[in-house]
Amino acid sequence: MSDLATETAHSPASEGGEVGHGSRHPGALGRSLRTSAPVLPFITYVALGLGVPTLVIVNYAFRSNAGRLTTENISTILRGGQYLTGFENSLKLALVTSIVPGVLGTLLAYAIATSKHELFKRLVAAASGVLANFGGVNLAFMFIASFGPAGVAIKWLAAAGINPWDHGFNIYKLWGVGFVYVYFQIPLMVLVITPAFHGLRESWREAAENLGASSWRYWRHVGLPVLMPSVLGSMFLLFGSGFAAYATAEALTTGTIALTPIQIGAILQGNVLAGEANIAYALGLAMIVILLGSIGAYGLLQRRSSRWLR
Repeated sequence: MSDLATETAHSPASEGGEVGHGSRHPGALGRSLRTSAPVLPFITYVALGLGVPTLVIVNYAFRSNAGRLTTENISTILRGGQYLTGFENSLKLALVTSIVPGVLGTLLAYAIATSKHELFKRLVAAASGVLANFGGVNLAFMFIASFGPAGVAIKWLAAAGINPWDHGFNIYKLWGVGFVYVYFQIPLMVLVITPAFHGLRESWREAAENLGASSWRYWRHVGLPVLMPSVLGSMFLLFGSGFAAYATAEALTTGTIALTPIQIGAILQGNVLAGEANIAYALGLAMIVILLGSIGAYGLLQRRSSRWLR
């Protein structure tokens, strides 16, 4: 009994009950800091590159030219006229250039995922990574040289008796811009949806075949239901890409089409009436809201698909 009392008296807890707790707390705190330290540069980058500009946009979107709080800027862009037309055109363009490239990109990704040629897979993956980030003046010039009124491809088609320009095709109009967007939207879809095909387990196909299911029934009841959240989520990503694209449309049309990104650029460059800078901030805020919605939908669908594709 006396030995137990002696050990208790000389134990760290008896010398200072808080010492043991305090010694563990700094260790846990240190481990937490070491764990979070690698992501601090990224968090700082996001805060400075996205957070601060977003706060500035929100602030000025609700300010008048005199600096007073107002909702007039929001009312102006939603009232009708050129700004609302710009939103309508941007939304239609984004919708079409997300669905069509989404379907084509999914089919191409399926062909890549089921191919047995590793070199082919690597080449397509590398090309998709390059083409998905190719845009702006270079892409506009390439399409003008190929599909403009005197373009090489148009001349070839005209020689074959088919001239798209005689049937309403115009690369400088809204759907001409959409035709150009497909060039980088399809590779982007291939990049984001290919991992989902690799997530399909071979055991699922084998089980379906053992139960007598054909390839069509396998895709209808197993493959497509599992892939659909990933496909739809990727299309939302394409929607955001097509909605926010600026450089290619500006270089191709020189701002003659009413698109929200082009209108923002025109206001900030002073190519409209003076004193409308806060209108550009209101347009930017509306774009942020729409893009956050598409990104949120993408995240929710990706979370749903991750239950299966692990």
